[in-house]
Amino acid sequence: MNRFTPTAQGILYMLAAIFLFSAMDALAKLLTGRFDVLQVVWARYAGQTLVVMAVLAPRLRLLIRTRHLGLQLLRSGFLFAATVCFFTSLSFMEIASATAVMNIHPVLLTLGAALILREALGPRRIFGIAAAMTGALIIIRPGSDVFTLAATLPLLGGVFYASYALSTRFLGRDEGILTSFLYTALIGTVVASAIVPFVWTPPDLADLGLFLLLGMVGAGGQFLLIKSLTVAEAGAVAPFGYAGVIFATLWGLFAFGERPDAMTILGALVIIGAGVYVWHRETRARRAPLAAPSAR
Repeated sequence: MNRFTPTAQGILYMLAAIFLFSAMDALAKLLTGRFDVLQVVWARYAGQTLVVMAVLAPRLRLLIRTRHLGLQLLRSGFLFAATVCFFTSLSFMEIASATAVMNIHPVLLTLGAALILREALGPRRIFGIAAAMTGALIIIRPGSDVFTLAATLPLLGGVFYASYALSTRFLGRDEGILTSFLYTALIGTVVASAIVPFVWTPPDLADLGLFLLLGMVGAGGQFLLIKSLTVAEAGAVAPFGYAGVIFATLWGLFAFGERPDAMTILGALVIIGAGVYVWHRETRARRAPLAAPSAR
């Protein structure tokens, strides 16, 4: 990797992270067909916690310290809720459709930053938010034969994930990313472990291996995402997160025989276009002189 520039390394790490996340989603879709979704969520967090503990063990005593325990609990709760919503949606929707709708979260983050962190919200940002919501509605199609209440789950998951990202941005002012990563894994595992006995179905040896693989793949994706954001600027690598829609489409096609229809493809393109547009405006706004706030 040393032969590449830091930005190129960050992009490669981001693409690898998104690929692993899409693989995790495909495994989750496979497992939710045979097990309760909360048992699959438990496997995702428990497996990740095992990996995190093994990797961070030498620094665990230092990383566990936090000055914002309440916010860490709230932040981890948002991610847990987002995971439950998204994994549940995979039982009812094509993986590409669910992923595309979930990907409204970067645009919703812009809205949340304006409402909560008092960041500016100009007409161009409002347009991007409206466009992303339009793309989501094109996919879930309220009032049509393909619409079900379950189709709104990835949309709700996107709201929860944007809330998670917003609280992460706030926490990033005072605490390291590995501390937040550790708390996310631990809290998710504790909550899931308290619930899973009520829905537990004993897995056979093959399914047990899939459960373990689910957690390991999720942990690998998280580490690569952190690595990406460590070596390169977030603004340079963020748009490549939308590669998840492409990966999800390929998983859906080859693993589940799913072929997205024209409306799903159109909606996904609208969401991706809105996200890239908002990212572009954010990047330009950060580079613009402070005397020209109207550029947003």
